[in-house]
Formats: sequence, C-alpha cells, structure tokens
Amino acid sequence: MIRLLAALVAVALLAFVPSASAATTADRELDAALKRLVAMKGGPPGAISIVQRDRLRKVHRAGVANLRGRTPMRSTDRMRIASMSKAFSGAVALSLVQKGVLSVDDTIAKWLPSLPAAWGPVTLRQLLDHTSGLPDYTKDKTLLALLARKPHTLFLPLGTVLTYVAGDPLNFAPGSRYLYSNSDNITVALMAQAATGRTYDDLLASEVYMPAGLIQTSMPDGFRIRAPYIHGYDMTVNPPQDISTALAMSFVWASGGILSTPDDLTSFIRAYAGGKLFGQAVQDQQLQLVGGHSEPIGPGRNKAGLGIFRYSTRCGAVYGHTGNFPGYTQFMAATLDGERSVTFSINEQLDPGNFAKGQATVFAALRRAEETAVCAALG
Repeated sequence: MIRLLAALVAVALLAFVPSASAATTADRELDAALKRLVAMKGGPPGAISIVQRDRLRKVHRAGVANLRGRTPMRSTDRMRIASMSKAFSGAVALSLVQKGVLSVDDTIAKWLPSLPAAWGPVTLRQLLDHTSGLPDYTKDKTLLALLARKPHTLFLPLGTVLTYVAGDPLNFAPGSRYLYSNSDNITVALMAQAATGRTYDDLLASEVYMPAGLIQTSMPDGFRIRAPYIHGYDMTVNPPQDISTALAMSFVWASGGILSTPDDLTSFIRAYAGGKLFGQAVQDQQLQLVGGHSEPIGPGRNKAGLGIFRYSTRCGAVYGHTGNFPGYTQFMAATLDGERSVTFSINEQLDPGNFAKGQATVFAALRRAEETAVCAALG
C-alpha cells in the first residue's frame, strides 16, 4: 500500500511539473517578446504586461516610460487606457441592469428623447455590442478640424460631441450588422445618467471603482495627467514627440477618457470578466456574441459581446477589450472565472486604420506578444 501511495504521489508530481514549466517558459517568452518589440524600428519606447495566475501576479516590462528621464515602466504609473474605457461603461450599464434600473432592451427613445428620432429604436444591447448603426462622431470632419486648431477644447456638458453627427443618417438598420462606433458608449453613459439621475463619474465610483478595488483610476475632463505617469509618444517623427497631454479628454469621455494603471486594470478585468460586478444571468446576456473585432483588433480570433470581446488564441479563450489613443495602445483580458488575467500596454499608438510607414510590422509583433502574454496567463 505504501508503495502504491508513493507511486501515485510520483505520478501526481510528474503531472504537475510540466504545467509549472510551461508557465515559466511562457514567462520567458513574454520577456523576450517585450524586448524585441521595444527594439524594433518604429517600436514603442516601453512595454509593460501584468500576468496573473490565481494569486500569483508577475510584472513583465521592457524599455522606458519617459524618454527624457529614462524612467522604467511601472505598474503603479497612470496612463491613458483609450477604448478600454468602453469596458467600464459596459460595467456601469450591466451593473444597472443587474439592479433593474436598466434593461438591455431599453431604447434610446425611452431615456434620451432629445436625441435624433432615427436613433430612438436603438437598444442598450445594440449600443454595447456595436450593432446600433449610430454614426461615429470621431469621424466628423468639422469636429476633427476644431480639434486640430484647439486640441484642448472642453466639450461641456459631457456628451455634447454627439451633436456633430445628430443630422447624419444611421449607417444601417439597428441590429442588422456590426460596426464599431465611439458614439455607442457615449450614448450608454448618457442613458445610465438619465436612468439614475446621477453623474457618470458617480456611477463609475459606485458601480466599478469601489467593488473592483480600484484606487488609481479616474476620468478627468482636461488634458493633464497627474504624475507619475507613463508618457505616450508619436514615434513617426524624429525626434519622437511626447503627446501624452495633446488632447482634452472630454472629447472622448465615456468612450475613451479614463486614466488608470496596469495594477488597477488587472484588478478591473478580473472582476469584470469574472462576473463579480453583476450576476450570472446578466453575464449570460453579455456573452451572446456577434461577429466583430475590437479596435484595434486583439490577439487571436475576435468576437463581440456587450462591452466585452472574446479573444480565441492558440492557448485558449480570454475576455476583455483593447484600445488605442494618441501615445498609447492597450489590451486587457481574463478568463470567465477571473482567475487568469493579462494586461498589456505600450506608450505608442498603433492604429490599423491609419498606419504610418513600418507600423504594420510593429503591430503584427504587438499582436504576437499579446498572444504570448495570454499563453503565459493560461499557463
């Protein structure tokens, strides 16, 4: 019997070692991928990725957060999280669905009757999974010309940027197809405000920051970032230009205006994808997926849910969001139990819709590195 127990223990240990070894190998591969990325011609000054497996959180980094001071990339430094802010508006809306304040079938007409009548039938569900057909205000030429002249313009009250496309027709019949639009999440935040009578900032604090344990996340209206922060750069000019504070955040608001840290993002995505901000029934609604990829496209094959995307990689599936903004490109994802997670941040914008020369090669390397980070998380 003792020999049998000893044999069983030996088999168990042998079964465990390859898993631990695979995780260690993936960690090494991720470190190497980060170093290659920042060393590339046209690559970012710095890259940082946090991989967490259960309670073990490991920070991987390469390069610098500030070209002038050569400050290393730090997990506690603030940065612009770009369109990953849309996951936060998704979290607010779905938390309110959980509480019965909103329904995914609520229409724009119900809560925001002052918006164009053609938008009225669009539902909260269609806004969250980008099947609304709403015209994208960030593509309006008049607005872009204004920002080119006065990049620090404050758009108050928040959400008034939608007036730039209020006279435009819908791109398609709501629910008939997928098309990523920044107007969607501005409208989600406005609906949440209308349904509760509270500001979106207050809702972020009560529905997201507090339950997820976020301590360094905020959404300022202006262009300043409180130090210390990861500086964002335009790497297409020589010398590279620091554009961290080039734009006021009221321009993107709920669609892309949040500041956070790699540490806080790790806590957020584990709570969000892990269903800790709302119940299973709401998460089941969230995960009714449609065809479509995040902007920029994330690792592996992408599909869209409500305020979240599924990334099916060679190592398995994770759920999260990506984002890019002048100076930054972002990715975060976790498993549905919230136990395995990854965040990945670089301080350069890589926009597949507007690549400068050589950036396509850098972006391809970034996607490979993101998938390596997912593999490290899944172990």
